[in-house]
Amino acid sequence: MDAALVTKTTNALADKYRLGIVLALSQREPLAFAEVQQLTGLSQPCTSHHLKVLADSGLVETQKQGRCVLVRLNREALRGLSAFLGELG
Repeated sequence: MDAALVTKTTNALADKYRLGIVLALSQREPLAFAEVQQLTGLSQPCTSHHLKVLADSGLVETQKQGRCVLVRLNREALRGLSAFLGELG
């Protein structure tokens, strides 16, 4: 994992709402957009922003299913980040 990608993913996780979304997805996925919004207690535009940051960092993937948007963790990206952090120790 290169330094730019590590920076992007760690910056995405540095926000309490985005970290909360990732933690919630680690327990149960997929989550519908509405469930993520309810979980965070944020407005629709704010929830969209946080999901976009997570998606741009590669940590989550979204999939449109009819009128619903489903959110899932990108486990491969998380394994890459974990491996990088493990090498530091």
